[in-house]
Amino acid sequence: MSEVEGIVQGHRDGHGFVVRGPGEQDLYLPPQEMRAVLHRDRVKARVVRMDRRGRPEGRVVEILERRKAPIIGRLLHEGGMWLVAPEDKRYGQDILIPAKGTAGAKPGQVVAVELTEPPSLHAQPVGRVTEVLGEVDDPGMEIEIAVRKYEVPHRFSEAALAQAAKLPDKIRAIDRKHRIDLTDVPLVTIDGEDARDFDDAVYCEPAKVGRGKGWRLLVAIADVSHYVKPGEALDHDAYERATSVYFPRRVIPMLPEKLSNGLCSLNPNVDRLSMVCDMLVSAQGELHAYQFYPAVICSHARFTYTEVAAILGNTKGAEAQRRADLVPHLLDLHDVYRALLKQRAERGAVDFETTETQIVCDDNGRIEKIVPRVRTEAHRLIEECMLAANVCAAHFIEKAKHPSLYRVHEGPTPEKKAVLQAYLKALGLGLSISEDPKPGEFQALAQATKDRPDAAQIHAMLLRSMQQAIYTPINSGHFGLAYEAYTHFTSPIRRYPDLLVHRVIKALLGNGRYNLPAPGDEEARPKGRGAKATAQSVAGWELAGAHCSANERRADEASRDVEAWLKCMFMRERLGEEYGGTVSAVTSFGLFVQLDGLYVEGLVHISELGGDYYKFDEARQELRGERSGVRYGVGARLRVQVSRVDLDSRKIDFRLVREGEDSRGSRPAGRGSRERAAPAQAELAAIKEADRQEKADKRSASGRGKATAKKGAAKSAAGRPGRRRK
Repeated sequence: MSEVEGIVQGHRDGHGFVVRGPGEQDLYLPPQEMRAVLHRDRVKARVVRMDRRGRPEGRVVEILERRKAPIIGRLLHEGGMWLVAPEDKRYGQDILIPAKGTAGAKPGQVVAVELTEPPSLHAQPVGRVTEVLGEVDDPGMEIEIAVRKYEVPHRFSEAALAQAAKLPDKIRAIDRKHRIDLTDVPLVTIDGEDARDFDDAVYCEPAKVGRGKGWRLLVAIADVSHYVKPGEALDHDAYERATSVYFPRRVIPMLPEKLSNGLCSLNPNVDRLSMVCDMLVSAQGELHAYQFYPAVICSHARFTYTEVAAILGNTKGAEAQRRADLVPHLLDLHDVYRALLKQRAERGAVDFETTETQIVCDDNGRIEKIVPRVRTEAHRLIEECMLAANVCAAHFIEKAKHPSLYRVHEGPTPEKKAVLQAYLKALGLGLSISEDPKPGEFQALAQATKDRPDAAQIHAMLLRSMQQAIYTPINSGHFGLAYEAYTHFTSPIRRYPDLLVHRVIKALLGNGRYNLPAPGDEEARPKGRGAKATAQSVAGWELAGAHCSANERRADEASRDVEAWLKCMFMRERLGEEYGGTVSAVTSFGLFVQLDGLYVEGLVHISELGGDYYKFDEARQELRGERSGVRYGVGARLRVQVSRVDLDSRKIDFRLVREGEDSRGSRPAGRGSRERAAPAQAELAAIKEADRQEKADKRSASGRGKATAKKGAAKSAAGRPGRRRK
């Protein structure tokens, strides 16, 4: 049998996988094989058979590298033994702690553990406490857990902090050399109310484009590359993080605060260094010409999206009166935005209207409310300006045939395309996609179905059929935005790929090349015009793209984990309460329901749907009762009761109380429904007490070690994947 190498990825149900390289099938590891390894160990495994689902099943033959990162969990004292139950259930086993290795932590506290003895087929892992984080209910504990659980670097190195401290507080005369002075141009920033770092400033004025009318659009981006040099401590820390991570009430920045909120941030009324994309846009929204150059700018105002939306909605209102001198420029920006939007439609770019939410926390860091995030004309205006600058950056680099990182988003794989075609056929819409689908086909489907009650599910299926956007030196275009070449240029304060793109553009402007270091190189230096990218440098770009893509996913996972924790804490206070809700997703093991007004999702397990046998119809994305014919699809209205909240697994479970009308109206209201009375007060009290006990008194170590999770419980109701980034 063949042998493969890869990283172990555990599963909360006890089994695992050996994750191999891109395009290679993962190797399934049964629970007994997971006893001697841990999540994220690097192993060599032998393929021994194909399992019942056609997956290659393996046996671990050698452990190549043990993961050395600390493991986060709750310290427990059970049966006279100390142990730590890992917060990340993919580890599958509790860690035994000698009495002298607790570092003074108390039972129930959250701790970080370093392994001293790895697991084996006959023994649990042993470790010692290296850090006591505090009580599980402490404000901000969910973030402290998440940054360690997902290994998000959250402390800057002493060398990086020392280097940042030596930077000036404002730009110096030497910094202004060889730069265009744009300090008299009324550039402005437009961001959210809670924004603290400002990457971009914009300005627009009417201009002649060719023989017709158009606009000159300036997008000025913070020149982070002037201060963060290759091979230095700040660059090392920024690369390691690759992105800023955003949590409710807290940000883990990619750069120290002196840079992110100070020297690089385009704050109002102070001179700042920037890289400018200076564009001519035609009346039809086409990019007629562009140029890049380093400049010194001075933001004339810090606008919020709300303020700009109000001004655009009423140019005679109070907000417009306060900013009277800048209103004409905002109107020019709005005009160029509408032209760019027209071009977007002609290009066939996909644009789904989805509801995003924002968590509002109280002073203790707990959820006060969850509100829909309103997307105004001001949001769309800035988005179109940034897209224009990004596509110019990609074109500039591609034209020079210089290696760099592109933001690539590919269309459906053959498998996903077939699933989507079957789904659309089952809906009976009379619409489908071709064998070689174009973005315009997806946009046409989105427009044709936007007013249907199941529009959210249709749009989710369209989005799910596409591949995840990644950073790569191989330009395959951006399917969703319908661009042949696209990159990220506009956010170097918070994204490392943008910083690399700035370095490439600067090198090209100086008639040079930027040579990204391959692994082992200490620094990168611009090379002469004749220098060619070697195989080693190409490997460096591929490695950088994979690293930035992986860390972007890590940041998303950590953010979702924190939001799931907060939602669980929010709903623990609502055990036993009833709410109306809408089915937001259907799976083989149950229904995800989003509660009205609360914007929290939970799972109604299939066992809660009654005595009928429900079969999952993948093509229609619905559950159908074999005897009754009752169907549950996306958009169905249900009445549910909050029955269980599991903070450790980030799960919220609902109990079905009353069914509303079927999502397609094919069943009268109440048919197939099951009325269920709310539990008596004694039962409700017992539920709450059991939940409190579960927080402090975990189940036994032997039970956990077996990891016998209930089928279907692997999906976290509060932590379902969010939208992919563009």
